[in-house]
Amino acid sequence: MLDELELAFEEHDRERGRHRRSAMRRRKESDGSLPKRRSRSLLALALTFVLLGVLGAGGWYGYGMVKSFFVAPDYTGAGAGQVEIQVRNGESATDIAQTLFDAGVVKSAGAFVEAAKADPRGDQIQPGTYQLRKQMRAKDALALLLGSDSKLVTKVTIREGLTTLATYQELSKATKIPVDQFQAAAQDPVALGVPDFWFNRSDGKPATKSVEGFLFPDTYQFDPGVTAKQILTKMVANFLRVAQTNSIVDTAQAKQISPHEALVTASLVQAEAGNAADMPKVARVVYNRLNHKPNAMPLEFDSATNYWRELHGQERKHNLNSAELNDPNNPYRTYGVTGLPPGPISNPGKEALLAALNPSAGPWLYFVRIDKAGNSAFADNLPEHERNIATAQKNGAY
Repeated sequence: MLDELELAFEEHDRERGRHRRSAMRRRKESDGSLPKRRSRSLLALALTFVLLGVLGAGGWYGYGMVKSFFVAPDYTGAGAGQVEIQVRNGESATDIAQTLFDAGVVKSAGAFVEAAKADPRGDQIQPGTYQLRKQMRAKDALALLLGSDSKLVTKVTIREGLTTLATYQELSKATKIPVDQFQAAAQDPVALGVPDFWFNRSDGKPATKSVEGFLFPDTYQFDPGVTAKQILTKMVANFLRVAQTNSIVDTAQAKQISPHEALVTASLVQAEAGNAADMPKVARVVYNRLNHKPNAMPLEFDSATNYWRELHGQERKHNLNSAELNDPNNPYRTYGVTGLPPGPISNPGKEALLAALNPSAGPWLYFVRIDKAGNSAFADNLPEHERNIATAQKNGAY
């Protein structure tokens, strides 16, 4: 009995102890005190964040180190001073980059290559001589090479109807190349690119083998150091391009005249017409007189005689006398002889070329410029032509 009672008291004491510890834990929690196990978990989490931050900073620093190692060095400024750069035909962005690096324009060839790859126009740099600055950002150097302001060129406009001599004089003024160098370069027109067939004629007359007529009037740009031969070759190539684009050769052959005769006619039209609107009519007068029945009529163009005078160092004259117009030593005279001159008397433009192959329909045999605006009056008989001359004199145009 006593043993059972003692056992019951011991059990009761253990229960009281458990209840007391539970109450103490509840008081600590209500006081804000955390269990040790939970505190240790939060500490571990905080340490993890710190460690990740350290690793992240180290990784970012490492990325920066790697990036700076692999990205091509580049200048940060717009550069200073001046330097001329030559871009040759067929050069790639890599070739140009090396040229720029060697000249001190960019800090590394790689920087320019990267800039060219990033720009859709990076492969469109044109050959030529450019003026850049030293120590430039690669992107800025690319922009200058793609623009036109930095390109060093000599620009010259050759207008329609100039003779070769007048053309050489204009070219010489612009490029400072002496006229005699152009004359020397023009001695062999075939060497300048004129095909041999352009000197064949269907009228049985020999053709003057000259560059006259093939120096196409246009606005040209020439690089520094260009030679007279290179300039004339470029102008001939331009003529051939225009002739090809406008089917000059095929159209002439379809009309049963040689391309050379069409070119001679175009040069006469260019010299005689006062404006583009009258060119097809002037061309018709040429063909009507050449094909007049029963006998061909002389063209009687003063411009052809003046061309001959210019070739021999004489001034052009507005009023030529009979002896000058009928000079038997002048192969270009159109008075007293029929047919076309042996060669062009000027370098015609596109409008004159097209007019020579597409003349207006009409019976005209005569024309005269009747006003100072350059308009012409056309006639199919001499009395009407004389009335037109009187009108021209009244208007001060004759």
